[in-house]
Amino acid sequence: MTDQGWPWAAGVATGIGSLPGIDIAEAQRVVLGELPALPHLPELPARGPGADLIGRTCGLLVELPVQVYTGRWQVAARPGRDLRRARDLMERDLDQLAEQAEEYAGLFKIQAAGPLSLAASIELPIGGRMLRDPGAVRDLAGSLAEGLRGHVEAVARRLPRASVLLQLDEPSLPAVLAGRIPTESGLGTHRPVEPGEARSLLSTIIEATGVPIVVHCCAPDVPLELLRSTGAVGVALDLSLITELDPLGEALDAGLGLLAGAAPTTASAGHAPTSAEVADRVRTLWDRLGFPRRRLAEQVVVTPACGLAGATSEYARAVLAACRDAGRRLSEE
Repeated sequence: MTDQGWPWAAGVATGIGSLPGIDIAEAQRVVLGELPALPHLPELPARGPGADLIGRTCGLLVELPVQVYTGRWQVAARPGRDLRRARDLMERDLDQLAEQAEEYAGLFKIQAAGPLSLAASIELPIGGRMLRDPGAVRDLAGSLAEGLRGHVEAVARRLPRASVLLQLDEPSLPAVLAGRIPTESGLGTHRPVEPGEARSLLSTIIEATGVPIVVHCCAPDVPLELLRSTGAVGVALDLSLITELDPLGEALDAGLGLLAGAAPTTASAGHAPTSAEVADRVRTLWDRLGFPRRRLAEQVVVTPACGLAGATSEYARAVLAACRDAGRRLSEE
C-alpha cells in the first residue's frame, strides 16, 4: 500500500448529497451539526426541478442553456425560466451556507453530476440524449468544467477559511460504458462510450477545477481502474453492491481513497443502524481486503450508502450521526 495522504482528516464521515425536505437552512444546520469534520452542501430535490442533482448541475453549465421539456432536461436555444430557477436555488443555498458557516475552517464537500451521467440525462433539441453525439458530449464536458471551476470559486468566497472537496456523481457510468442507456423510443440503446473517452472527459473536469475530486457511483460494476487513472483522489461506493473484492483492493492499494457507503438510506429494519453496526460493516470489508487496520481511518470516510432524499428527516439525521460516530470508533482502534 502507498504512503499517499488524503485531503480529509482521519476518522471522518460525510453525507453523499441529498436530504429530505425543502428547508435549506434546516438541512445545512443538520449537516454542520452532525458532520462537523467533513460537512457537505445539501441537495433538496423535493423542492422540484432545478433542485435535483441533474438540475443543479445544469444550472452550473456555461454557455449551454437548458430547459425542462416533457419532464426532462433538454438543450435550449436561450436561457429561460427553468435555468433561472436552478441558478437562483443554488445562489440562495450558497448565501445560506455563508450565513451559517462563514467561519468554518476545514474540508467542505460539494457535489455535481459528472459528464457521462449528465450526457445520459440531457436531451438534444432534435431529440435523443446528448450521449448520441460525441461532439456534443465533449462540448458538455468543457462547459461543465468551466462551470464547476466557477462554482468552486463561489463556495471558496463564501467559506474563505475552508478548502473544497468536489464529488462528481456518476450513477450512470457503468451503463454508459456498457451501452445500456436506452434510446428515446426504448427499442434500442445508445453507443457504448470507450473507456479512453470516458477517462478523457472525467480528466477534463478534474484538471480544470483545481481541487481534490472523488467520484461517486452507487451502481454495481464500478470501473475502479478507470476512475483511479483519471486523477481522482477517491471513490464513493455503496458497500452492499460490491461483489468483486480484487478490483477494489487493487485500487485502494494504489492509493485511491474510499468513501464507504455503509449505512442504508431507508429504515428497512424499522430503525437507523447504530454507529457500532456501521463501523463493523466498514471494518469487515477492510479485513476481507487484507489491509492493516492502522490505515483504515486515514484512507476511508464513512458515509450513507447513497443520498437520503427518500428518508424521513429523523432517519436522515440519525444515519448521519451514526456515520460520524462510526468514523470516530474506527479512528480509535
